[in-house]
Amino acid sequence: MKNRFLRFSKALFFTLSCTLSIFTLAQDETRVVILGTGTPVPDADRTGPGVAIITNGEAYVFDAGGGMVARAVQAYEQHDLPELYPQDIKYLFITHLHSDHIHDIAELSTHRWWGRQQRLSVYGPKGLHTYMENLHGMAAVEADIRAAGTPEQLVTDRHGYLSVAHEIEDGIVFSNNDITIEAFSVPHGEIRPAYGYKVTTRDKSIVISGDTTYSEELAEKAEGADILIHEVYSGDRLSQQSEFWQQYHGSSHTSAQQVADIANIAQPGLVVLYHILFFNASKEEIVAEVKRRYSGDVVMADDLDIF
Repeated sequence: MKNRFLRFSKALFFTLSCTLSIFTLAQDETRVVILGTGTPVPDADRTGPGVAIITNGEAYVFDAGGGMVARAVQAYEQHDLPELYPQDIKYLFITHLHSDHIHDIAELSTHRWWGRQQRLSVYGPKGLHTYMENLHGMAAVEADIRAAGTPEQLVTDRHGYLSVAHEIEDGIVFSNNDITIEAFSVPHGEIRPAYGYKVTTRDKSIVISGDTTYSEELAEKAEGADILIHEVYSGDRLSQQSEFWQQYHGSSHTSAQQVADIANIAQPGLVVLYHILFFNASKEEIVAEVKRRYSGDVVMADDLDIF
């Protein structure tokens, strides 16, 4: 009887240990949440670019296009992702200072009036300090109004809107026990510097292109990555644009065929298309353009997709 009890106890302990291990693994598993797949062209279904990488209970957000914060709230509510509650996002990484990648920095910063001790840290290219200083100047007007208001407004930190700006260069720009984030320059027309990011967590390697035309360095950084998140335009439809736009997009962005060329070098586990310039092509047609020259897995992301 005693031996049976001991065997039962050991079996129960083993089962509980395995269950706890599986739960812990699920909690620690890296998730990629697409917070925006659009461009400067207004689109109700596709907000400005934004990608969140969540690992070990922390969100690291890349780009803050217009609507990104609203998408973060949707992800928090619809997919039970507390890491994306806007006041709890601590780290933001910007690829470049085009408006469609930075509009929601202001909204993310000014969500931090109530009960958040840690400032938002923003990492990005040269010019970020000037941008943030001017943003802080505008936000100070509201700060004065709130600080002079009644106690019912519950402003716990008069300077809660102030973010910490870090101007970066190529190389590792952030690292802790859970994640390493490396910035690398990409060719985006006359915009210099513009960055892509390579993100390495305990279980995933992820590369985010930002805005770029064909880049061999990006292909090298993405070699063997689990996920390559890459911008795209329809090369088949580019000829329908004016000569000016053909020249601009050809020197600043990446055609579906060029994405295929990059993927053939990198051989990632999955190619995720975002920042999509359709030129009236369908989702299926653009994916097919990539697949003509690349046989691996390719998906076109929608806002709020999770990988």
